[in-house]
Amino acid sequence: MNPALANTLTIDGQVIPFTQGQTIMDAALAAGIYIPHLCHKPGLTPHGSCKLCTVDIEGRNVSACTYPASAGMQVANNTPALNEVRKTLIQMLFVEGNHLCPTCDKTGDCTLQALGYHLGMLDGHFPPFYPLREVDASHPDFILDRDRCIMCALCVRASQEVDGKNVFALSGRGANNHVIVNSPSGKLGDSDLTQDDLAAHICPVGAILPKNQGHEVPIGRRTFDLHTVAESDLAVALMKTEHHDD
Repeated sequence: MNPALANTLTIDGQVIPFTQGQTIMDAALAAGIYIPHLCHKPGLTPHGSCKLCTVDIEGRNVSACTYPASAGMQVANNTPALNEVRKTLIQMLFVEGNHLCPTCDKTGDCTLQALGYHLGMLDGHFPPFYPLREVDASHPDFILDRDRCIMCALCVRASQEVDGKNVFALSGRGANNHVIVNSPSGKLGDSDLTQDDLAAHICPVGAILPKNQGHEVPIGRRTFDLHTVAESDLAVALMKTEHHDD
């Protein structure tokens, strides 16, 4: 291999560097390349469950958030075929939960909604499930609406790996998969979740929402009203890199 290409890979024709131990997603975000994702958050253990970050490596599909970068790798990311599959995954997530954007306080800050716009989703395509899962409003500061949960497990990992607690977990399989609360009663109000916990603020949809803050930021001035999901994610990744370099 050309020594100049050691520790580089190519994404959509762009040669970018990587360091040992980085995944394709890590290298892409560091280079300012956006790969759509929902269950990935830098600093947390990759989960690889949403499959939105699936990329093509010479005919083989892999999850960019879990697959290690290697020298000479040729990655296809922003292709019509991959984006069409990603749009279908977003449509399936929308109909599997009660994602009624005009009535949700997360609108404008919701990554699922923003990805729908990013991928050109115009409708749900599939019949809605209208699930009836328990809504837990027992906590004084937060509400847990399981009908909006997309099982990304970000709250589970944030609670365990950053907060040093174990407030959330996923239980059940298939259509019965749902988030549970580790407390004596199973209620959020009996857990040790606090305002400072990352798990309380990391939900990419409206499943975990703060109370008493409805419309504190008006619609039209929220994160994805002002920036695309790609701009927002790449800006966050850049801030983390600069902070790490400091």
